[in-house]
Amino acid sequence: MSELPVVKVLGFAGSLRQGSYNRMALRTAGEMLPEEMTLEVFDISPVPPYNEDVRELGFPPPVQLFRERIAAADALLIVTPEYNYSVPGVLKNAIDWASRPPNQPFDGKPVAIMGASPSMLGSGRAQYHLRQICVYLNMLPLNRPEVMISQAHTRFDQAGRLNDEATRKFIGDLMLALRDWTRLLARGRE
Repeated sequence: MSELPVVKVLGFAGSLRQGSYNRMALRTAGEMLPEEMTLEVFDISPVPPYNEDVRELGFPPPVQLFRERIAAADALLIVTPEYNYSVPGVLKNAIDWASRPPNQPFDGKPVAIMGASPSMLGSGRAQYHLRQICVYLNMLPLNRPEVMISQAHTRFDQAGRLNDEATRKFIGDLMLALRDWTRLLARGRE
């Protein structure tokens, strides 16, 4: 029996705040990886505000690096807070930059989505808006499990560790499902 290839995931959070619950959740995903999966975390904070005049001169180095890391990954993990019932502007900005031609790197990329929020909905509305963006860019989002970490301020300790075991398990299940989804899609392309 042949060994299955390692699934390389690029993860990024839609929050710039160092103490963000979403950054903490992304770190938790790295702790909950199944066998044969790696997670590289990309910080979108250096990505400048989108400006077509700048893009016409070439991609700024942080954007070019982001595009390269997306292209090199087998799958993506996007962790989003919810701002005003939607995705944060910084996340949309990074996606807008990376998706510009030529060779838009999101096309056909498997993606898992999760998020954390102090609200009762745990970023659910933002996640559904992000799924709409995925449709346009032809990303292939994983449908289940959905990980919406509600009341996030009660689920992380002072060190930033997710201390809710049920939520840790949900994140582990999400990462396992992303690994399997990525492999299933890869088999379909063979």
